Amino acid sequence: MTLPQQRVKTRLAIAMGCLFASSAFGLQAQQEIVEQEKVEEEQAAERISVVGSRIRTGGFDNAAPVSVINAQAALSQGLGNLGELLRSSTLAAGSNQVTSASSTAFVESGGTGAETLSLRGLGANRTLVLLNGRRAGPAGTRGEVASFDMNVIPLEAIDRVEILKDGASSLYGSDAVAGVVNIITKKGDDSSINFNTSQPFDSGGETMSGNATFGRSTENGSFRLLADYKLDKELAKGQRDFYNCGERYVFDPATGERADLIDPRTGSYHCSDLPWGHVWIYDYQDEGGNVRPGTLAQYDYDGNLGGYLPGFAVDPSNPGFMVTPPGWFPVRYDNASDALVNSDHPFQDLESLIPRKETITLYGQGDYSLTDDITVYGEALLNRRETNTKGYRQFWTYTYNETFFGTNPTSVGWSGDQWLSPTPITDHSGSDITVDYRRFVVGANGTLGDWFWDVAYQDSHSDGKYTNAIIFEDAVAISEFATGSCVGETTAIRGVACIDVPWLDPQFLAGNIAQQYKDFLFGYDTGKTIYKQQSLEGFITGDLMDLPAGPLGSAFGFAYQRDSLNDTPGEHTLARNVWGASAAGITKGKDNSKAVFAEFQIPLLSDLTMVEALDLTTSARYTDVDSYGNDTTYKVGLNWTIVDGFRFRASQGTSFRSPALYELYLNDQTSFVGQRTVDPCIRWGAALEEGSITQRLADNCAADGIPANFAGGASSATVISGGGAGNLKAETSVSKTYGFVWTPDFINFSASIDYFDIEIDQEVTELSAAQIVRQCYLSENFATEPLCTQFDRATVDQRIETVRSGFLNIATQRNRGIDIETAYDIDTEYGTFIAGYEHTIQLEASRVLFANSAPEDFTGNIGSPKHVGNFKLGWNKGDWSVDYSARYVGAGDNYTTYGEGEFRNTTTIRGKEVRLVLDTDAVIYHSLSVTNSLKDYGLTTTLGVANLLDEEPPRISYIGNRGLRREGNSAFYSQYDSLGRRVFLNLSYKF
Repeated sequence: MTLPQQRVKTRLAIAMGCLFASSAFGLQAQQEIVEQEKVEEEQAAERISVVGSRIRTGGFDNAAPVSVINAQAALSQGLGNLGELLRSSTLAAGSNQVTSASSTAFVESGGTGAETLSLRGLGANRTLVLLNGRRAGPAGTRGEVASFDMNVIPLEAIDRVEILKDGASSLYGSDAVAGVVNIITKKGDDSSINFNTSQPFDSGGETMSGNATFGRSTENGSFRLLADYKLDKELAKGQRDFYNCGERYVFDPATGERADLIDPRTGSYHCSDLPWGHVWIYDYQDEGGNVRPGTLAQYDYDGNLGGYLPGFAVDPSNPGFMVTPPGWFPVRYDNASDALVNSDHPFQDLESLIPRKETITLYGQGDYSLTDDITVYGEALLNRRETNTKGYRQFWTYTYNETFFGTNPTSVGWSGDQWLSPTPITDHSGSDITVDYRRFVVGANGTLGDWFWDVAYQDSHSDGKYTNAIIFEDAVAISEFATGSCVGETTAIRGVACIDVPWLDPQFLAGNIAQQYKDFLFGYDTGKTIYKQQSLEGFITGDLMDLPAGPLGSAFGFAYQRDSLNDTPGEHTLARNVWGASAAGITKGKDNSKAVFAEFQIPLLSDLTMVEALDLTTSARYTDVDSYGNDTTYKVGLNWTIVDGFRFRASQGTSFRSPALYELYLNDQTSFVGQRTVDPCIRWGAALEEGSITQRLADNCAADGIPANFAGGASSATVISGGGAGNLKAETSVSKTYGFVWTPDFINFSASIDYFDIEIDQEVTELSAAQIVRQCYLSENFATEPLCTQFDRATVDQRIETVRSGFLNIATQRNRGIDIETAYDIDTEYGTFIAGYEHTIQLEASRVLFANSAPEDFTGNIGSPKHVGNFKLGWNKGDWSVDYSARYVGAGDNYTTYGEGEFRNTTTIRGKEVRLVLDTDAVIYHSLSVTNSLKDYGLTTTLGVANLLDEEPPRISYIGNRGLRREGNSAFYSQYDSLGRRVFLNLSYKF
């Protein structure tokens, strides 16, 4: 065997090892790979490009670790879209991802309904997504659009996904910090009509899709067309028991028995979701009054509260005593009254957890050979996504009672030394999102002697429209602290005639709001987001010379990219007339970047003892960004084939990422947050005695002059956030990998193990107001802590007045771990068996906010498990195949995080110590499917069950806003299944 043939054979063996050890596969796809191997062995001289290198080689045998996911795996496991498929990979499963559900429950970049990918948990804007090797522009709504939305390309269009598992900024640009995802679409002559449906055993969350694809090849070219429709039905919170009633879920430390309150009206554990039907009381009586601290006035809707607790104490001789109309009772002042607080409104069960989502996609690609040496090609992608959500919310105003500070006829029946805050509830909440995305690519490639070249232009355009149900600020504000009717007045911003809203009416508070009040209070606001990206890039690759150990490969290229973002909120948002929401201006900005790069693959040694082949790969990139300046990045890789089938690989590279457009230009947004949410120093003395805060936090509150019994201010804190143009620096990072690959010749087995270490300096992030203030008071260096300069306290009452969040550079973020992949297949008289396993061990996921701040390591927290894994087993014989998969999510706990550096699993509620559950056991999700292929008729049917054992998300305790995502009783992270057991069916007809 000649040296070139031997090197190509080695490359092919390693390529097979990478493919067999892919992070997800279906049996049919495995067979196709085996067939492809035979073709490649017959055409050993052919060279291909693989993600991670611009140099065309015989396969995947470079220093960069690459994992391959075959789209066929989605059909065999019941996965519904590209986002689900990629989240099943251990490269993503070790961190919480942005999903349609999370974007509904929380504010996420890309807006409601978006699905993005964050490799290693380092952020979606640090993961580069390519489509057929070329950039794919972002899509979404609102000002924080920066990442590719997985909704825009249907699974049926995809052949496989290649994932480069380490940084590659020197080849691909600044956003390839955590890795590169290259989506490869299907090619060839296959044409088919396909139908897919997934039906949970419980109602809610059903999906269905249908598509048709047509492909043909001619002597001079080929083309493929696809039309796809997909509908994801809504999953409402009330459709799953583990989401529809949020209990405290606490236990007695001594006995281990549940210590939750029992609601005597139902005999069940008390639901502690959003309170409703209440009037908050601000009491100004002297000692001996009839309103205990924290008391709410709750209306007796069912006419039975009097059987469980006393009403307000009565003393006609004391005019300061609170007096209410009939039917009102005090609650939330002790355990017994806590158990009677209305906190489970029917509106909650109707709230969207997974939104209704409808997508329509048209995709086409083609190529044509102009000459033997030049081929032109093009791609067109058109996608529309419509996302609809339903919600509910509480809103409030402030009013005097009938006798406090004079007279107030709008509060008839309410008297005493108090003023009031009625808090009605409404289902006027939710949004309608439409995103139109289009992407066009034109390019040409060919050969110039022994060199291969490629030039391509990409143009993507995302046009998003978002309509939100809103409450008008001026309609609420006109009645604040009113002393009489507002009839005859007009609202300050809209200028509409005021009507007297019955804020204290029990039915109004319960959400039974008459249409005239809805028309006055409620409306809709529509904003628009446009993101454009154009890029022109090209490269040429070939061998510079022959060295003793082989040819010196090289690649040279250039890239130009232009991005622009224009987010225009709705007219009411711009007018600052939306109650309880951020006021935002227009976010508008653009950026240009230019780059040149070079890559070399240098064969150092070959055909020596213990050195069958030793290659050195180097690359460098010079980038000039208008908004930042210029910088140079590099990467060096070593690829050492020790003996045939056993290889060591290592690489180290640098990157820099200039801030995204929204990080630079997000227009100042103003929002409001309650003092109890943002201020950790409220009643810090009692909190220290109860053990609910640390000694350091208490000491720092005291050092700031906050008294131990500080009750907090009445007014909300104003939070101002915005882009950091002029202040933000670019991020820099260093990525290191070391690994072994074993692909023995004597057995169809492959294994790889890789250690990775990615460290980002000057990371750009946005901290919440609560994070800023809390981290300030937790600092070991309180006197010099930079975060303490980000907020102000009022001189009059010491409340937190203003918090400046915005985007800022933090010191470092680091992620280290180990990837393990194995695969094995064997042919027997009983059929072909294929098995594979992948596992990622996360060793560190840490962050240091500032140089003098204490490091925080989130490894092993809920949502950031130390261990994740995937096991696949397949069998095939004749027309039948069976696929089984098991997805493993490791255990997690937040006890040390909750204890702010010290283990803590208890808290005190009303003077009683209770044990919290802040840990999750390991979970394994099983799926099983059977496929029958009637090849003579072109029919293929797959029937399977996902989440075979009906695993529910793990239950955790409620601890408020302390770093845990919880819906109902359950941990709410992308690793956990919200739908439950479901059956899925795929039908395909090929012609």
